[in-house]
Amino acid sequence: MAIVTAIDVPPGARRKLAIASPVTREKIGEIEVQNASDVRAALERARKAQPAWAALPVEERVRIVRRALGILIEKQDRIVEVVVRESGKPAAEARMMEVFAACDAMTYWSRRAPKLLRSEKVSLHGLLRLTKKLEIAYKPLGVVGVISPWNGPVILSLNPTVQALLAGNAVLLKPSEVTPFSGRIAADLFREAGLPEGVLELLTGDGETGAALCAVGVDKISFTGSVATGRRVAVACAERLIPCTLELGGKDPMIVCADADLDAAAGGAIAGGFLNAGQFCCGTERVYVVSEVADAFIDKVVARTRALRQETAGEFDVGAIFWPRQLEIVERQVDDAVAAGARVLVGGRRNPRFAGLYYEPTVLVDVRSDMALMLDETFGPVLPIVRVRDVGEAIARANETSYGLGANVWTRDARTAGEIARRIDSGSVCINDLRRARGPVRRPQGERRGARARPRRTARLLPRPAGHPRPPRRQAGRHALPVHRKARRGNEEADPLPLRNAARSVAVDQADRIRSACGRSPAPRGRGRPARAMRARGFAPPRSGRTPGCSPSRPR
Repeated sequence: MAIVTAIDVPPGARRKLAIASPVTREKIGEIEVQNASDVRAALERARKAQPAWAALPVEERVRIVRRALGILIEKQDRIVEVVVRESGKPAAEARMMEVFAACDAMTYWSRRAPKLLRSEKVSLHGLLRLTKKLEIAYKPLGVVGVISPWNGPVILSLNPTVQALLAGNAVLLKPSEVTPFSGRIAADLFREAGLPEGVLELLTGDGETGAALCAVGVDKISFTGSVATGRRVAVACAERLIPCTLELGGKDPMIVCADADLDAAAGGAIAGGFLNAGQFCCGTERVYVVSEVADAFIDKVVARTRALRQETAGEFDVGAIFWPRQLEIVERQVDDAVAAGARVLVGGRRNPRFAGLYYEPTVLVDVRSDMALMLDETFGPVLPIVRVRDVGEAIARANETSYGLGANVWTRDARTAGEIARRIDSGSVCINDLRRARGPVRRPQGERRGARARPRRTARLLPRPAGHPRPPRRQAGRHALPVHRKARRGNEEADPLPLRNAARSVAVDQADRIRSACGRSPAPRGRGRPARAMRARGFAPPRSGRTPGCSPSRPR
């Protein structure tokens, strides 16, 4: 993340911030801090543009998102360059976290939005089922404020923005002041894609701008950031009785069982602890390993950590800390832990080879649960490892936290993994890798965006108004209602694609004609599928393209 310093401006003028690279400390640009009046003006423009945007069919809104996706793919090299310059991430990491993840999110929501936003019929209970029908329609909230963080400036700006836009809302997007140019990419993509003017308004600034956005009168806030700031956002939204989505911090534990694949577990610890220089809300911040395999596991983690490359250019594995304040937090936690008896096996200091904000990938042992390193979010390339007697102790230690975002478990036994996952107080638990999430939702740090997220979270639930046309019941040449046999006979040319029930009726009629030609009585109705009834009588239905006749079926 960039280094931010205030610029002297004349009295009464808007404040300005200078942005410097965390890699070289050289200035890369400046931004103007938009105040409350600027935010109100942006809201007015969004209010005027939103009704026409919401009136478009969802398919039209999907086309805009897909055009933005095409532009993102076309300009991905330029986007990676901006992110690397502003944050110090490795280029491969920036491409994976920002470009690939953004493409995945835009593709996912654009494909599913028409179905997720479609009106739904809901079954009622009791006597209401006989007298009432209920249909739920989704209506946009209006204008949604999105406050995105600095550790994933592109993906965490695009993901909530895309969902809100697809649901028919206008968006006020306020990226972090320490990654303003990366956060601006989302607005640039949609402007080039032809999004109507005013539907997506970009706000630049710091906490002053974010506070104004929460107070200006938007219809929802989507915030990703720290717990402390998220609490203030929640209070501001509660005072105005508007919904908010909060994606906050974590102190994710990792549990390594005695039967785990230690090579895979060590690789998981490295990926979970040092991805994005540890500045990852779902990253691993505590490791609990059963004592009988602890020595072997620690040796593997230390060897892999020593092999990590930390550079300022070219190909490397661990980048810079995004801003000075975060580097101070990392240093303070590690220094306090060492002073209280923890041992550093690798790293444990700023990297003296670089002038930028670089902290060496660090592994510690002999840490205690009362240390700030084990209680508070570190958000840096630091991996504390704790020996435990057994899995039961590991679960108890893992639950010693006020956070509850994620966790991961490493074992070869699927049943054991499931039992451990259910006992960890966490929003999600991954088994043996970062892809297979399992476990109950117990104590998340706020409403999470994830596999069960919906664009309709930015929509109101409304009953279908009187006189509103029902949604079409035909899709891709298929019928949702059964076609009766008599209606089918009189409408074969106009309706050439029968449903299963209609086809069944025609097959029964053909079977009756076959039986009549063979001197047999018609098959009784209500005996299941036509072919089954015919086989019971000794006949099979005619195959496609054959003239109906008396062909005996195989014996049952």
